[in-house]
Amino acid sequence: MSSPPSDDSRHAGSDRLAPARSPASARATGVVIIAMSIAVWWPAFTLGAWGTFFFDQLLTVWAASVGALIVVLFQPRGRPRVLKALALLVPSLWLVLSFVPLDSDDVLTVVIDLLAVFVALLSVPATIWVLARVMWPEFGEDISRGRRFLVVIAVVVVGVASFALGANQEHFLTCGDFVVSGNSEPQGCVPGPPS
Repeated sequence: MSSPPSDDSRHAGSDRLAPARSPASARATGVVIIAMSIAVWWPAFTLGAWGTFFFDQLLTVWAASVGALIVVLFQPRGRPRVLKALALLVPSLWLVLSFVPLDSDDVLTVVIDLLAVFVALLSVPATIWVLARVMWPEFGEDISRGRRFLVVIAVVVVGVASFALGANQEHFLTCGDFVVSGNSEPQGCVPGPPS
């Protein structure tokens, strides 16, 4: 009577088997989901509540992307970094274009406004993703497509929910909540003290 083959003998010489996902990669996925969700909720909420992004949000994204760009450009050689660098330059492109004097009905103004939306909603997660790949190189190699998809879905759900909360803030917040937090009162807020 022979004993069943050990795990080692079953996997020995088999290059077809997928590498096991490590607990560290699961933790890294969780950290990235949380960081991206934290970064996306406030811009999405302000877009819902005020119908615009605040300048400090856009400039925070710009500062983070410049920091990430420096990390990418000075990381040890070995991997192509051109696409990462180009993605991280988008917020700087928006900032440079913002200095161009334009009329409000100019087509380039619409393009710059759309670029601002892109910067506020998409560059934040992209910057965090690039930093995660730099800090945890195995994040891109050891994370399954399913987990990557999970990251994207989680961030989209948080962004959409935050926008909906902002658009419906009068149902659970008062004008006093906005004032006490140092924000202006969005249109349609319910008068009253902080809840």
